[in-house]
Amino acid sequence: MIPMRLADVAAVTGGRLHRASGDELVTAVEFDSRKIVDGGLFLALPGERVDGHDFAAAAVDRGAVAVLAAREVDAPTVIVPAVARTEGTYLADADPDGSGAAVLAALAKLASHSVAALPDLTVIGVTGSSGKTSTKDLLAAVLAPSGPTVAPPESFNNELGLPWTALRAGADTRHLVLEFSARGPGHIAAAAAAVPPRIAVVLNVGSAHLGEFGSVAGIAQAKGELVEALPADGVAVLNADDPLVAAMASRTRARVVTVGRAAGATVRAEDVRLDAGRARFRLVAPAGSADVALQLVGEHHVGNALAAAAVALELGAAPDQVAGVLSAAAPASRWRMDVTDRSDGVTVVNDAYNANPESMRAALRALAALGTGRRTWAVLGPMAELGADADAEHARIAGLARELDVAKVVSVGCAAYGVLTAVDDVGGAIDLLRAELRSGDVVLVKASRAAGLDRVATAILDQRQSHEGTAVSS
Repeated sequence: MIPMRLADVAAVTGGRLHRASGDELVTAVEFDSRKIVDGGLFLALPGERVDGHDFAAAAVDRGAVAVLAAREVDAPTVIVPAVARTEGTYLADADPDGSGAAVLAALAKLASHSVAALPDLTVIGVTGSSGKTSTKDLLAAVLAPSGPTVAPPESFNNELGLPWTALRAGADTRHLVLEFSARGPGHIAAAAAAVPPRIAVVLNVGSAHLGEFGSVAGIAQAKGELVEALPADGVAVLNADDPLVAAMASRTRARVVTVGRAAGATVRAEDVRLDAGRARFRLVAPAGSADVALQLVGEHHVGNALAAAAVALELGAAPDQVAGVLSAAAPASRWRMDVTDRSDGVTVVNDAYNANPESMRAALRALAALGTGRRTWAVLGPMAELGADADAEHARIAGLARELDVAKVVSVGCAAYGVLTAVDDVGGAIDLLRAELRSGDVVLVKASRAAGLDRVATAILDQRQSHEGTAVSS
C-alpha cells in the first residue's frame, strides 16, 4: 500500500481518531494479530469464535501503529462509522452487531484510495465458477517476468481478502491480480467499484453457489458484473467455449479477447493431448504460436492457461515466453490437484480445498487420465451450496465416476452419492485407505473445504512418510 498518516486513513475511511495523534505512519494492513509487522494497521474484525477488538492491545505490542475498529479499544485507533446491514457482508452470520461490516467497508475505501494512487499499476480481475485460484496462480507466474506482481495467497477473494490483497500493491508493483467471488447479486460489482480492474477474465459459468443464486442464469448475471466494470480502454478476456461467458461480450464497453479451443478464439489451444494426465497443446495467438507442456494435472487447466496467456500477451509478452512460463508452472496453492507420489508407488491427489459439480467432474477426468492402467480411488465428500439440486448433482458425479471406470468410489459423510462404499467421517476414510491401499493405486481426495477431507490426504501421506521417507511432489 502507499504509506499513509493515520489522520489520512481516518479521512479516507470516514473514521475518527482515538488515542492517536494522527501522525502515525501506516505501511501495511493485517487482520491476524500474530502476523503484524512494524507500521501495520490491525483490522479489528469479529470471527466465529473471537472478536478482533479483543486483540487490539496485543497487536500494538507486536508492532501495529494503530487499529481500524468499529468501537473504542485500548490502543491508538481509527474508529469507523457503522454501515447499513442491507449492504451485506460475508461475515454477516458472525457479525451480530455490524462491527465487521463497518471495518470491511472502511477497508474497501482504503484499498480503493491506495490503488488509485498507483498510476503504473494494472489491475487484473478473475472470476468464474471454478478455476479462479489456479488461473490466478498462472497469471502471477506469466506476469512476473514483466514486472513485480501481487496476487492473493490461496483463495483470498471475498470482502476481506480482495481489498487486503489490493493493499499489498506498492509503488513498484506493476500487476495486481485479484480473484472476484460472489455469494449474491451485486457482490462482484461492489468489489470492482472499490478496486476497478482494467483487464477482466471470466472463465466459466457453472453451478457453484447455485443455492444462493437460484439458477445458472443468475450466476451468469453476477459473474458478468466484472466485465461491466471495465473502462472503455480495458480488455475483457472471455471463454469462447462457454456460451454463457461468450455472451458477456455484449455487456462490456471494453475490447473483447476470446480464449478457448473454438476455431475463432483470439487465443486458442490446438492439438490438445494428455501425457500422464498433463495437457500438451499448441498455443496460437495473433502474435504467434508456441508449444505448451503443462506440469499441472488435468485437461481443464488448458482453459486456465489460455486465459493467463491472453492477459500476458495483452501486456506485451511474447508467445514463446508465455509458453515457457506456463510449461514450468507448478501448483502454487495448496490442496488443488496437488499430486504426491509415495515411495511405495501410491499416488495421492489432494484436491480437497473446494468442490462444485464442475470442478468435481474435472477432477474425476484428471484422475482417470492420471491413473490409466492403474487402480483408481475417488474419495469424495459433500458439495456445498447447491440448494434443491444437491442430491441430483451428487448422483450425477457418482454416475460419472462409474462411466470413467473409477475402481473405488468412497463417499465420506454424504449418502447422496449413492455409492456402495460409504464411511461416516474422515476417520473412517483414513482407516479404510490405510487398510486397502496397495502399490500403484491413484487416490483422489475431493470435497468442499468444510468437510475436512484434506485430513484424509494428509493422513495417508503422513503414514507413508513416517515409515518410508520423504514425499516426491510432482
